[in-house]
Amino acid sequence: MSSWLDRLWYGRHRPLGFLAPFSWLYRSLAEARRRSAWEARDDSLPVPVVVVGNITAGGTGKSPLTAWLVSELAGDGWRPVILSRGYGGKAANYPLEVNARTSPLEAGDEPVMLALSTGCPVVVDPQRRRAAEYALDRNLGNLLVCDDGLQHYKLPRDVELSVFDGRRGVGNGALIPVGPLREPLSRLASVDFVIVNGADHSDQVMGSFAGIEHPQIYSMVLEPGTLVHVRTGKPRPISDLKGLPVRAVAGIGNPSRFFDTLRALGAVVTEAAFPDHHRFRVADLNAGPDDLIVMTAKDAVKCRGFAPDNAWSLAVEARLPDRFRDALLARVRQCSEQLTS
Repeated sequence: MSSWLDRLWYGRHRPLGFLAPFSWLYRSLAEARRRSAWEARDDSLPVPVVVVGNITAGGTGKSPLTAWLVSELAGDGWRPVILSRGYGGKAANYPLEVNARTSPLEAGDEPVMLALSTGCPVVVDPQRRRAAEYALDRNLGNLLVCDDGLQHYKLPRDVELSVFDGRRGVGNGALIPVGPLREPLSRLASVDFVIVNGADHSDQVMGSFAGIEHPQIYSMVLEPGTLVHVRTGKPRPISDLKGLPVRAVAGIGNPSRFFDTLRALGAVVTEAAFPDHHRFRVADLNAGPDDLIVMTAKDAVKCRGFAPDNAWSLAVEARLPDRFRDALLARVRQCSEQLTS
């Protein structure tokens, strides 16, 4: 998300307050769409459906959380399948089953990244109900995890998770276009879990939820793991970044978090921010002869075919408290029992 929009939406004030009538219109249309989709949906999916999403515009850390979820669910004996809209990609036909060789131009960057990092089946379709039926018809798994589907109400769901960036929180608390909210904060009363990405700021964000009856709020931390060569997949320790000049390349919703992570690892960072889901070109990866190019894993999948030898991606892993894992797994088991009873 661009820095100027950050300033307009994620400060304390509402400089776009004069657009309030459009926020009211946006809310009315969104609620009408939600009611229509909710009434028309067919609740016949025979397996648990977990939806990960957010009610704010911009990046919050949904994809690392999705990767963590499927890992924990698989460890509990489930066979999870990831469903995605495939934003930024355009396939000739849908549903599209994604693997490590699928082009991000077809599937979108996040589905390819998730297929690479998790090894789970990933199915892309703008109509996520159709993707769900495809996965079940082919017996790809016995549990569905929808990445970024909180507002896709045509898909039945049993468990909802809403993710917030711990630094930006709810911004000025207003709906689009005055603020960053896709839905009012009252929506959180109906989700199962609220996840705040960034423990250092979680108390500040949780204060924004005052008055909303929702006890299930947990902090998530994204920890850098290793550097991965973009073209070869060869690993390299993150300790190598200390003191090195780095051109940090990010085409994600909240690039400042990525840049700050690299600085915390000791890199001397030159920032190169691009729009979310940017379609990279060779010229975007220019750097000095002694510089390392370091990008996110989401961006790296789009650059594998032309990245220079000095291009690396930074792998990150989500860390969440055991009590959240236990609560989530218990909720999923409960949903499964209700579906089979």
